[in-house]
Amino acid sequence: MIKGLKVIELASVLAGPDVGMFFAELGAKVIKIENKLSGGDVTRNWKSKFEDQKSSVSAYFSSVNFNKEYIHLDLTDNNDKEIIYDLISTADIVITNYKPGSAVKLGMDYNTLKSINPLIIYGEINGYGSGSKRAAYDVVLQAETGFMSINGELNSPPLKLPVALIDVLAAHQLKEGILIALLKRQEEKKGSFVEVSLYDAAISSLKNQATNWLMGHFIPEAQGSLHPNIAPYGETFLTKDGFYIVLAIGNNKHFKLLLDILNAKELNKDIFSTNPSRVKYREELDIALKPYFLKHTKNEFMEKAISLNVPAGVVNNIKQVFESGKAQELVLSESIEGINTQRVKTAIFKIT
Repeated sequence: MIKGLKVIELASVLAGPDVGMFFAELGAKVIKIENKLSGGDVTRNWKSKFEDQKSSVSAYFSSVNFNKEYIHLDLTDNNDKEIIYDLISTADIVITNYKPGSAVKLGMDYNTLKSINPLIIYGEINGYGSGSKRAAYDVVLQAETGFMSINGELNSPPLKLPVALIDVLAAHQLKEGILIALLKRQEEKKGSFVEVSLYDAAISSLKNQATNWLMGHFIPEAQGSLHPNIAPYGETFLTKDGFYIVLAIGNNKHFKLLLDILNAKELNKDIFSTNPSRVKYREELDIALKPYFLKHTKNEFMEKAISLNVPAGVVNNIKQVFESGKAQELVLSESIEGINTQRVKTAIFKIT
C-alpha cells in the first residue's frame, strides 16, 4: 500500500519535509515542490561553518530529505501552478506548512485541491492552529510552551533544546494523522484534512511535567538532567578515566545493586533507603557517590551495570554515537545533485 502512494510535498524547513521523508523511506513516490524564485527550500543554505558554502545541498536540508524527486516551480506562475494541479490530480497525500494565509493566496489550500482530487489527504502543519495568523518558529514555541523553563540547570537562564524538537514532535503527530486518514479513506472513499499545530504538539508532549502542575500545582523548574520524582536519576558521575556516567535508578533494588558495583554498601543507610528519601537528600547522595565513581573506569563500571541490569549509560558525543555499529544501521546515504549526503532514518519501527 505505501509503495503505491504518491505524495506531493509543498512544505519546507523541517517538520513538513520530515513527514515527506517518512513516506519516502517506506517506498512512496514523494515529489518535493520547491520555490524556484528563492533557490528552493531555505534550508539548502542553512550551513555550518564546516560545510562547502557553494554547495546547493546543506546537511540540514539532507537531514529530512531522502529518496524524493525535486521540482523547482513558481506557484505564482499559472503555467507552473497547472503542473502542480496535474500532479495533485493523481496524488494521495499533500503535505504543507505555509505561513498563515499563503495557501489560499497561492491556490494550494485544501478546498481548492480537493476540488481537483476529492480523495486527497491534505496534511497541514501550522503554528498555533488554523484560526491564528501568527507565524511560528521552534525556539519561540519552546519558550511559550514551557520547554525552555524546564531545560538547563537550576538558576540558569532559559535554554532551548539543541534540536528543533517541537518541529519533530509535530511531524510525528502529522504522520499518525495521515495514516489514520488513509485508513478512513479505505472505508469511506473520501479524502481528509489533517491539521497539526506546533503549539498543540508541544503541549501534548509535556507529559509528566504537565501533570505535576495539573494534579499537584507544582511548577516544574529547570534542574538539569535530574528527574523531579526519582533519585539518583539523571545525575552524572565522572569515572577514573575521564568519562561521564548517567544513572537512571528507579527502585530500591537497583540502588542496592549500584552500591554493590561501587563497593559503597556503607551508603545503604536510612536517608538513602527509599526513593522519596533519596529525592529529598539527593544533593547529599550526589556528593557521597562521586568519590566511588572515581575509583572505577568506564568499562569496569558499565560491564558490571549491564550484567546486573542496573540502568546506567555513558554520556557520548555525536561522533562517539556514530562510531557505534548500532547507530550506523540507522544511517541512510544518498547522492543529491551529485553531493553525497547522509541522515538518520525517520521510520525505525520493525513489523513482522
